[in-house]
Amino acid sequence: MIKFTKMHGLGNDFIVIDAINQRINLTIKQIQSLTNRHFGIGCDQLLLVEKARVPGVDFRYRIFNADGREVEQCGNGIRCFAIFIRDKIMSYTNTISVETLSGVIHPMLQDGNKVKVDMGLPCFDPNKVPFYADKVSLTYLLPLDNNESVEVSALSIGNPHAVMIVENIESTVVESIGPLIEGHSYFPARVNAGFMQIISPEHIMLRVYERGVGETKACGTGACAAVVSGIKRNLLAREVKVELPGGELLITWPDDLSSVWMTGPAMHVFDGEFSWDLLFNTVINNK
Repeated sequence: MIKFTKMHGLGNDFIVIDAINQRINLTIKQIQSLTNRHFGIGCDQLLLVEKARVPGVDFRYRIFNADGREVEQCGNGIRCFAIFIRDKIMSYTNTISVETLSGVIHPMLQDGNKVKVDMGLPCFDPNKVPFYADKVSLTYLLPLDNNESVEVSALSIGNPHAVMIVENIESTVVESIGPLIEGHSYFPARVNAGFMQIISPEHIMLRVYERGVGETKACGTGACAAVVSGIKRNLLAREVKVELPGGELLITWPDDLSSVWMTGPAMHVFDGEFSWDLLFNTVINNK
């Protein structure tokens, strides 16, 4: 039996597994089975807690989307990761160092269930996003398969994001435009598509269509990307409240040479156990 914890950050939900004290070797099909909301436990992403490979770092953080693919970073996930470490008494400090595919980050536990995270420096270099473009620009015109074009900011917050500004977040057809941006040929590693409505320089509303998942209740790196893109275009202040379908995050970018900071809650939902054989066979037999 494998022990797991179900958690969420503003409705962006996760299965978190301690892979330090349990032997875990996952296949893509097993991840797809586990994250399936009808035949499995169900979640947006699966998070693994592993021993760090980098000297001096406390833990390794691995993230798998519901489609089974491993990705570089997840802002809501890292807050859940930090709360999981605290609740399972795997560390006795309020600040931990965590290895990810995109580098080392440092979540800091605050009062209650809030976590503040140094998300690092944003990256606008198209080669590193990655994004096919001849030069760095504040925005790019992206032709879509529906014969329309959208203006987006392209950047990385440890993972790739395309951010577009919309007039009305509620009427925006995220479910149809999101997939066209996510799988666009200009983004060779696919991309998270953000739809931002600016309420004021200190307040935005945001919906995100995440690669390999679909639209989620919240996206931490997406919130960071939206705020950074707005600041670079002189539309937003250096500290912004981001209102997502699942709740609010506070994003701060003190200056262009500083890290982006994300502050928000993470919640424990329940603990459980599962058998790979029982779960996997159930999913296969019901397909």
